[in-house]
Amino acid sequence: MPSFDIVSNTDLAEVDNALQGVLREIATRFDFKGSACTIERQETVIVILADDATKLRQIQELVKGYFVRRKLDPRCLDWQTEESAAGGKLRQKVTIQQGIEREIAAKIVRVLKDSKIKVQSAIQGDELRISGKKRDDLQAAIAAVRAMNIDLPLQYINFRD
Repeated sequence: MPSFDIVSNTDLAEVDNALQGVLREIATRFDFKGSACTIERQETVIVILADDATKLRQIQELVKGYFVRRKLDPRCLDWQTEESAAGGKLRQKVTIQQGIEREIAAKIVRVLKDSKIKVQSAIQGDELRISGKKRDDLQAAIAAVRAMNIDLPLQYINFRD
């Protein structure tokens, strides 16, 4: 029976490459000269430390730009609220979302059932397995999920016939 998986994974090696590019640009830009702005990744959390709100906004734009350059979807970033840090600086934590949350997976399953496409869907941890009798049904299911405009980068993998 043909099937495929819907997942939301971000390549952390590419995230590291994008952050290294941001650090290089911070080191060479004139408007960051003499500032102590840093950015680092700890597991799935990126910590941005900036001197003021203006530099924090510039670093946010740099991160989004470098993610796009490295073919990473910036929608995988969950921007937390900024907080004050020692020395009058600003700190912002950014969570890299991995996997599909249970509520979003249930929403996808509900849309597929309501669309009357003849597929079965199963939530397996942080991914979704869709199976059906025909390849055309699976392709219609992919089209239905893409039409939902979920604010999360989804990948459709393991398409088996």
